[in-house]
Amino acid sequence: MLGSAGRDESEPAFRGDEPDGADGGASAGPPQPVNWNLLTADEAEIHWIELNKWVNWLRRTYGLPASVVPPFWHRHPELVWELSALHLHWLCAYDPDQHASAPLGWHHDFADARQRLHDWVSRCGTRLDKDRPTRQTLWPGEDAGDAIEDVVITNRDEDFVAFVLHDLHSRDEAERLFYSTMSDGGA
Repeated sequence: MLGSAGRDESEPAFRGDEPDGADGGASAGPPQPVNWNLLTADEAEIHWIELNKWVNWLRRTYGLPASVVPPFWHRHPELVWELSALHLHWLCAYDPDQHASAPLGWHHDFADARQRLHDWVSRCGTRLDKDRPTRQTLWPGEDAGDAIEDVVITNRDEDFVAFVLHDLHSRDEAERLFYSTMSDGGA
């Protein structure tokens, strides 16, 4: 995991903005869909790093504004899922075994995805220089929860590292708890 495996958090592999080749760099073999809900900490670390590198490449290559890909995209599940699906589609479209017209199909779908990303960003409230959790519609009987406040972005890369480390720790804890109940006989 980050830090615990000896990886320097400022390493280019973590903060890079060049996507790996069409194989995605995460595994040998064809790209597989990413279900963020089911990833272990080790799997999530690989996918967070790869997705972050690809999103940086995407926003720079296509000159995407923060209204489409904001700096705090990683804090919004709706953006993570959309960008992750778009990344997978890109990996498949640019696979050497793919038909030569596949990249054109990706660009067609990218136009639709940009509109969806813009819609998600406008709904969630994240901006270039500040962020807030996505507002949730409360159903009857649900608690209002904590007040939603904007957070000023001072260093996006530091926030990404801290966010991912917290995510990986949460996944490790969930896995540890799961296996501890298994060793207790599941009771």
